[in-house]
Amino acid sequence: MVISPTPQRNESDVAFEGTPAYSPYVLENDNPRVIYQAFKRATDIVLALIGLVVLSPLFLIVAILIKLEDPKGSVFFGQTRVGKEEKPFRMYKFRSMVSNAEELLDGLLEQNEISGAMFKMKKDPRITRVGAFIRKTSIDELPQLWNVVRGDMSLVGPRPALPREVAEYSSYDKLRLRVIPGCTGLWQVSGRNELSFSEMVELDLRYIEQRGVMMDWKIIFMTIRMFAGSKNAY
Repeated sequence: MVISPTPQRNESDVAFEGTPAYSPYVLENDNPRVIYQAFKRATDIVLALIGLVVLSPLFLIVAILIKLEDPKGSVFFGQTRVGKEEKPFRMYKFRSMVSNAEELLDGLLEQNEISGAMFKMKKDPRITRVGAFIRKTSIDELPQLWNVVRGDMSLVGPRPALPREVAEYSSYDKLRLRVIPGCTGLWQVSGRNELSFSEMVELDLRYIEQRGVMMDWKIIFMTIRMFAGSKNAY
């Protein structure tokens, strides 16, 4: 897969404002794909509700395991993320880290193993034993189905960013915030944490430009196939 490089940050504002190639992103809200968006939302609600019901026994087992390892901590972890048009929302996961993980983050930032406005660390000391397993299998992400029902997220879309990440975005990077973020997306099925931040942005913009029913379903099926044994989720 050949991915075009992202413009340098000090040039991105000029590129964004002056290049006609970016007009599909800029004009998206003026020309909404009404039928596609309605079908996508209906699919999100139906599949997310089915998922919550079918996976409820798994939710219970994971909750018990998390509590057994760390009785003082909560089962779920809520975190502020940035959604469409930079609107913040509360995203939920199964807690995979120690209770004071956010307090410990500042001391680990210099050990970031991925370039750009994201933090990733393969051997993050904050991750619990149960957390390591649910992260590897992406089970920790399942509570986001509730975010899908609420409309904060879609099943497919760009990864929802943290406010501190968006604070470092250029105007070019912010183009990925023009659609509702997703539980999975083109980035996740194309390499995930093996890719750089700039490559993630390019994949997100490619999805925004080319998205449709067939592409969404292809990404969903690829995600299901990868779900049980992902080696690059951390």
